[in-house]
Amino acid sequence: MPATKPDMKADTTTPKDRRETISLMEPMLVSTTSCYRGELNDLAVELAASSAKLVGGLPHGLHRAVANLVRSMNCYYSNLIEGHYTHPNDIDRALKEDFSANTEKRNLQLEAKSHIAVQQWIDDGGLTHRVTTMAGILETHRRFCELLPEDLLWVVDKSNNKREQVVPGMLHQKDVIVGRHVPISPGALPRFIKRYETAYGDLGKSETIIATPAAHHRLLWIHPFIDGNGRVARLVAYAMLSDALGTGGIWSIARGLAHNEGSYKQHLAACDSSRRNDLDGRGNLSEENLVSFTKFFLTTCLDQVKFMEGIIEPQQLRERVINWATQAIEKGELAPKADKVLEAILYRGELPRNQVISLLDVSERQARRVMSSLAQRDVIRAESMRSPWYLVFPAKLASRWMPGLFPE
Repeated sequence: MPATKPDMKADTTTPKDRRETISLMEPMLVSTTSCYRGELNDLAVELAASSAKLVGGLPHGLHRAVANLVRSMNCYYSNLIEGHYTHPNDIDRALKEDFSANTEKRNLQLEAKSHIAVQQWIDDGGLTHRVTTMAGILETHRRFCELLPEDLLWVVDKSNNKREQVVPGMLHQKDVIVGRHVPISPGALPRFIKRYETAYGDLGKSETIIATPAAHHRLLWIHPFIDGNGRVARLVAYAMLSDALGTGGIWSIARGLAHNEGSYKQHLAACDSSRRNDLDGRGNLSEENLVSFTKFFLTTCLDQVKFMEGIIEPQQLRERVINWATQAIEKGELAPKADKVLEAILYRGELPRNQVISLLDVSERQARRVMSSLAQRDVIRAESMRSPWYLVFPAKLASRWMPGLFPE
């Protein structure tokens, strides 16, 4: 914890403006006349079709369970990209307000909970039609940072080794350096973000898919905040694709980026490079490198859709869940016939309470025992005493139910 109380007041000094022109950030999009557009269009079409097939093939009642687990997955891998390791079980516990006594681990649990809360807000439509606006970007940063513990709201300014406070939802007020990239001056941020909003704010669905990687890099290039830029940029990209593809939150690129972190960061660094020659687009930055990153990004998205399609394929998912339930019954960890409940929910999506007794063909008391044993294992849940039961995919069972989602 800092020795002194942080000053939460905004800096009243006018931010330095070196009068950079927005042309420094061009091109914002891969040109429609680029020789690579055909390949990118094909990738966008394939991604749209694959995503629609995945979303449409999942029983409606299972969408919520899968989306909840994907939020935890996104959080885990986004934390990993930031160099923060939070075990999936610790993420689950954080969602239940069960925090570690260890301060460092507790802080990471709170960070995870914050990320999941912001993605839930996005999934609920919090950024719809305003993903790339300044208001949307600032609110995404604010919502994430305001839930963080104070220890995670301080960064070290590498130019003078002094600690700087991160103010949720506030653009940076001083010059910053990110590796070999020197972002624009703080006074120039509003006009660059305005250009960003104009470039990405009114595109069709197909164009949005192709533009998402560029929008992701350009937001990192602008680097609007003292800290949290990578997190916000990934959340913005997630929201853009969610809007364009109607993903329902059941797949995400985060796992793919973390599994290919070296290539991901190399592509981002390459996109910072200036145009090489007259064949490399017409902007200040390299269009060829932007094309390369776009291919990488969309291909990674496709890989993740195919991965999710494999692990939630209905028959295979049913076999994994029922095998787990059968073994748990044999060990006395679940009441007999609990597997019938899980099978019914997997098939129907949810199970009304008034159908439990007839499904199990047991007394009311025995039915309550069966449902209680499942609820205690956190594999089924209901919103209220009268609501139907639905399936939950706890992270602690991911290796059995959805192998490969998290590292073993």
